[in-house]
Amino acid sequence: MSEPKREILIAAAILLNEKRQMLVVRKRGTTQFMQPGGKIDPGETPEQALHRELAEEIGLTLPENAARYEGIFREEAANEPGADVVAHAFTARLHSEVTPQAEIEEVRWLDLDRTPGVTIARLTETQMLPLARAALTESETKPR
Repeated sequence: MSEPKREILIAAAILLNEKRQMLVVRKRGTTQFMQPGGKIDPGETPEQALHRELAEEIGLTLPENAARYEGIFREEAANEPGADVVAHAFTARLHSEVTPQAEIEEVRWLDLDRTPGVTIARLTETQMLPLARAALTESETKPR
């Protein structure tokens, strides 16, 4: 029997703008773009981790209750071979610019209606992009 894969528990943000784009980040020394967010510290809730990581990585302070919890998603980790990432995902609208900080080297807006022209992490490709498209479709069909 094989060893169970190591799990990395994270909070991940699906940040969307009015142009049908989703924000992705690339950590220094890596090639794949992924959701902003990061590891959940002991004693921290996923939402607390989300707010802390967004402030640390891209200088973003989300208003209370601005992020909607979408659930837990699992995929092969991008930068840690032999590990799975287990992501508590949140969606939120972003109406301001962000600046890469800490270990983040680059931020980009991915157009949700086109195939990304950048290398993206498996979690982003298989789970977060479909979730982002669904969240935008839902908001576009909601009566105002």
